[in-house]
Amino acid sequence: MASQKDPRNLTRRELLSHGVKLGVTAFIVGPAFIAASDAAWATEVKHLKPETMATLIQMARDIYPHDRIADEFYATAVKSYDAEQHVGMVEAGVAALDAAAAGAGFPSYLGTGWERDRVDILRSMEKTPFFQTIRGGLVTGLYNQKAVWPVFGYEGESFSKGGYIKRGFDDINWL
Repeated sequence: MASQKDPRNLTRRELLSHGVKLGVTAFIVGPAFIAASDAAWATEVKHLKPETMATLIQMARDIYPHDRIADEFYATAVKSYDAEQHVGMVEAGVAALDAAAAGAGFPSYLGTGWERDRVDILRSMEKTPFFQTIRGGLVTGLYNQKAVWPVFGYEGESFSKGGYIKRGFDDINWL
């Protein structure tokens, strides 16, 4: 068996090629680092386990699925849970999520291959405080990112540009 190179000593090219070989879009590298193989983003984890952060990112994508939004925006949306005061709640919630996945015959939530199956697992937990906390935080964590707005056609606030009245509010050319 060939020895593996320490992930902390990989070049960027080696790091990305490992992810591409595995066929994953986000993977855990070392004790506190999650990287994407299909895009130029990564996130550092300070308090949560990297596996927990990867699960939160997938959970966020499954709760608010948008094919045109990259995983990096979901990672930004859940990054606030990587704080010392949230560790207990999040780690316990992800453990419960993995237990629910195991009860449904899957190795873990991340190991559940089909979105439909992951959504079924989430539905079984939707009344828990953990799920409600993550879902509620995603509303602002995801949709308040200015870089995401163009995907939805939102141009941002209008007050500084004269208000909505002067920017097409009363255009009725569809009549």
